Amino acid sequence: MELKKNFKKMRDGLQQLIYKVINPFVYGMIKIGITPNMVTTIGFLGNVLAAAMMVYATTKETAAEQFYWVAWSGATIIIFSLFDMLDGQVARLGNMVSKFGAMYDSVLDRYCELFTLGGITYFLMATGYETGAIITFLAMIGSVMVSYVRARAEGLDIECKIGFMQRPERVVVTSLSALGCGIYGCNAIQPAFDPMFILIVAMGIIAVFANITAFARIAHCKGQLTKK
Repeated sequence: MELKKNFKKMRDGLQQLIYKVINPFVYGMIKIGITPNMVTTIGFLGNVLAAAMMVYATTKETAAEQFYWVAWSGATIIIFSLFDMLDGQVARLGNMVSKFGAMYDSVLDRYCELFTLGGITYFLMATGYETGAIITFLAMIGSVMVSYVRARAEGLDIECKIGFMQRPERVVVTSLSALGCGIYGCNAIQPAFDPMFILIVAMGIIAVFANITAFARIAHCKGQLTKK
């Protein structure tokens, strides 16, 4: 319990620090007429681009070229996932909060994850890492179910935000593992281990903890409904 509190406190503190950094940029966006839905759409298109880079990497003949595009895919996920924070801040600071905007943001968040994890699944399958592709598919299932259980819970008037592997954590693990895999693969002349190991292990972490989080949320909802 204490560990959870410390993690939440650290996460909230980091979030507030990021907000302080991006708020001047947010005010500039509001001033020139950019809406939250525009920001959400840009973030979505960026994640589609990242997935396309993963697919494009499979067309390259050398491993170095493949890892080059994997690295760029990871960097692209990092850059455009920041829009996931920007759209909310633009809505709040610009007094443009709406129910449709919240729904639109949630829907495109799911699309972003499906595209990026789908791109990784395709990349691993095309390069002969079938087991890694299956693991990534399980990560995709867990990612969707974490969000789905929360949505169903909120439909029953139950607050359900528990669990470790929520969207921010999944984005960080996905982007950094792709970036790390790509950079290591490009620069290691005689790698101590297969660079793909970085990506596959990261997908395994998401697969395990995202599905655990989903089932933990189901158990939480059951407890809350039993009390009612």
